[in-house]
Amino acid sequence: MPATGYATVLPKAIISGSDADVVDANVEVVNAMYAELLDVEEIAPNALRSYYVDFYLTQSLGGGFAQYVFTAPERTDIDDYVRAGLEDMGAAAHLDLFNRTAAAFDSLTEEESDAYLDGDADLDGGTDGVVPDAVRVLEELDGDFEILLETEDITALNAAWLRGQTDLLLLADEELDQHIAERVSRVPNLAERQAEAAEDELLDAPEFEVIIRELCEVAGHTLLKITMGDPNYDHDGQTTLAWHFTTDQGEFLMLDDDQEAVMIHPETKEILAAVEFEATDD
Repeated sequence: MPATGYATVLPKAIISGSDADVVDANVEVVNAMYAELLDVEEIAPNALRSYYVDFYLTQSLGGGFAQYVFTAPERTDIDDYVRAGLEDMGAAAHLDLFNRTAAAFDSLTEEESDAYLDGDADLDGGTDGVVPDAVRVLEELDGDFEILLETEDITALNAAWLRGQTDLLLLADEELDQHIAERVSRVPNLAERQAEAAEDELLDAPEFEVIIRELCEVAGHTLLKITMGDPNYDHDGQTTLAWHFTTDQGEFLMLDDDQEAVMIHPETKEILAAVEFEATDD
């Protein structure tokens, strides 16, 4: 085991697969751990380094360093994982390029940064096509990245590094699920994390989902799945939008108008719950 007490974990069947298969498997395992609300301190550092090196590769291929910056939620922390991963994998040329590109981006003015991230290098908004020198440097470094991949394959280096780890834990699929569950069981504040995650999820949820969840709470049901929205539902002779959803007690519908939303049984049309909308000033 590493000093943190957590080993890098991969499915046993994937280790003899392609380089991309091995790297993707690590990504899936880390995603599964994140989904179960494990923090970075509870995931093997080398698994995270591999994960974020692949993230950097994917984003850079999709839209250059600009896309990496735009999609990285906490760039300072992720930069550290990328640097450590590239160094440990032996990707010395990519590490040097990453450092030069990060430094070039961090030196941009706010206007130059916006222009680079938006893909609009002409700061005057005109048609003269004048590209600021600082932005041109970054565009050239983006080109260097793809050229460098031809001689220093990040995916191949990443996979070889994962395969060669002395603390690598290879598990069958069912053992892998059990291993993650065991890690989760040792989280001291799991209930608090779950409550925070549920609150965050609700804040990001679309309005119809928030309404359905509130109706289920009023009715004493547990929402399982929102299956579809039917814009042509016939309700009392009128065509309206109905949301179909499933709870622990069966299938139901949500209908709403400007004043209230109701949860009804699709066959009996019985109203099981209703919530009124608060009036707001225009």
